This record gives sequence, C-alpha cells and structure tokens, in this order.
Amino acid sequence: MKTAFLSLSLAALALGGVAHGQAADFFTNFVRQVQLPTGVTWDMSVSSTGEELSPLAIDPGGARFELWTIQNDPVTVYLLDTRYVGTYVPMAEVLIRTEDPNTYTGIPRTRADRPFVVDIEVSGLLAGETDPEASKSVNLLRHVQSYGAGGTGVGLDRTQAALLSQVSLNHNALHRMTIQVNSVPGANRAKVRGEERFSVYSLDDYQAPPSQLASMFVQIWPVADGTLSGIENGDQLRFNCPTLTIDVHDLYPDSRTYVQIYQGSPSLGTEGVVVAGSGLVIYDAVPHDRTLVIDDWDSVITDSGNYTMELVTVTPFGIDRLDYVNFNVDRDIEINGTVTTVE
Repeated sequence: MKTAFLSLSLAALALGGVAHGQAADFFTNFVRQVQLPTGVTWDMSVSSTGEELSPLAIDPGGARFELWTIQNDPVTVYLLDTRYVGTYVPMAEVLIRTEDPNTYTGIPRTRADRPFVVDIEVSGLLAGETDPEASKSVNLLRHVQSYGAGGTGVGLDRTQAALLSQVSLNHNALHRMTIQVNSVPGANRAKVRGEERFSVYSLDDYQAPPSQLASMFVQIWPVADGTLSGIENGDQLRFNCPTLTIDVHDLYPDSRTYVQIYQGSPSLGTEGVVVAGSGLVIYDAVPHDRTLVIDDWDSVITDSGNYTMELVTVTPFGIDRLDYVNFNVDRDIEINGTVTTVE
C-alpha cells in the first residue's frame, strides 16, 4: 500500500457542478473514495471549492473518487464527476458546452432543437512496447436515456441508459465532438426530454477492472409550444376586448414568456407593447406548463386599425413566437344628421 496521500482538487471536479451559484445551505457535497479492487469505501464531506487530502491511502489497484451533491429541497442526488487514480492510469477530462450558461444548477443543458459540443481531453497515455495495454488507450462511451413523457430526471436509474456508441482513444489529444442533433429516444424530435452521457473508461487490467476516468451528461429539454385563445384571426373589435386565455407547455427552465401587441401585419422580430399580466418568468431546473386568463387589456389599444398579438418566449437560444393572431379595431364614432335653418 502506498503511504502517500492524494491531494484532491474539488475546484476541478466541480466543473459543471450543481452547487455552482447556489446558496451554501441548498446543497450538501461529499467525495466518495472507492478502493480497488477491494471496494472499501469512504465518504468525506466537502465544500463546493477547495482541496482536500484523500481520506485513505491509495492501494496498488488504485482508487476511484466520486463527487456527489445532494439538493436539500426537494431531496435530489447528483453524481457530478469521477476520477480514477492508479499507478499508470491515463487521465481524462470531459466538458460539455451548450448555448445555455445555466447558473441555476450548473448541469449542462440545452433544448431539443439545439446543438452542443463535447470536449474529451486525454493525457498520460503511454506508447512503449513493454507498457501495459491499460496504459495505451481508453474507451469513450456515449449513453442516451429518455426521461419519459413529462419526466424531469429525478430518481432516474442511469444503469438503464442505452449505449449508443463506444470508441477507443489511443493518443493524447483534445477530442472534440459537435452534436448537431441529440439522440434521446422519441418520435417527436421537438418534444424529447432526457440526457446524453459521455464517459471515459480505463481498460481492464490485472490490478483493477475497467474504471470510469471522467464523465459528464447534458440534459435535453423539449421545445415550448403555446396557444392564444379568445380572439381569432380577422376578428373585428369595437370597444370591449375579449378575455384571453394563454396556454403554454414545456417552457424552457430559463425563459421569459409574454404576450405583446403592435400595429400592423405579423412581422417576426417586431417589438410591441407587453400585455399586463401576461408575463411568465421561469428560473428553475425543469420545464413548466402554465395557463393564464387575462381580462381588461384594452389599454394597449390606442387607435383604430390593424393589430397583431403575439405569444413570445425568450430563452438563451433567442426569441421564438409560439402563436399569433391578426385582428382589426374600429373605435371611430360616426354621426349622421342634418342641419336646418329658419330665415
């Protein structure tokens, strides 16, 4: 058994960690050390950043370090990252980048219609004829898993994920994958919800079984949809505006949704007047459905003429129009009469 202790950098492990940007009492963090091949386990409570010495000495078979965090309300457990440390084990880093900075949970996430980038950096590989095979290459595994209809991933059994691909990486380099279309199962590609996981594993060796060197997953959330009801295309309004019903589904976890009105025909990108009471701000870990009923929105109609009403959502990916109607307003008063004089 080695007597030297491992200095563990939690700042590096916490990349993409849930604890980023959250209150200290909202998450509980710990590092689990698993000795190989014995399986002896030790848990150590840690803060979200910093360095700690490993609680156990490193055996000849190496050790796996797992960074876990527990969300306190509601109670949700996340495995954020892992590292395997051994005598001649290669090193690996996995980083997933999307268009969503996600300061709420820190877990990489994106929308079903958006691309994402996966960087896999491998170092420490050997190439000598006498070097062990486990020191010459690593395996990259890509898993996909659906959350199911309306699912959020809470309580997900990740052992049930489907293996999509497996490739061998045998040289030290930064390997970059640009994923244009996710592979989460689902017939309606705009409405899939689930995750893709990219993991790097060491090879089987006489000292230890294949072990995970690094892993990261990205959450895929559906594209929002919504409807405006209570008013139809071509309607002619006089003095009383009808009651509006806004029905929206799968609003992105970081989004702002509202109804706006402007004069003229529908034109994407036009900035109108926001209807009071129509705003929906979502800042959460999962998508949401909402229904709003709005009365007394007459104040945004200033003159007679042609108007467009739009249901709009703003996300890290831009502005999307979910629904619209074009209608006319006639509030002019016409008086017909005659004037007579007596001479």
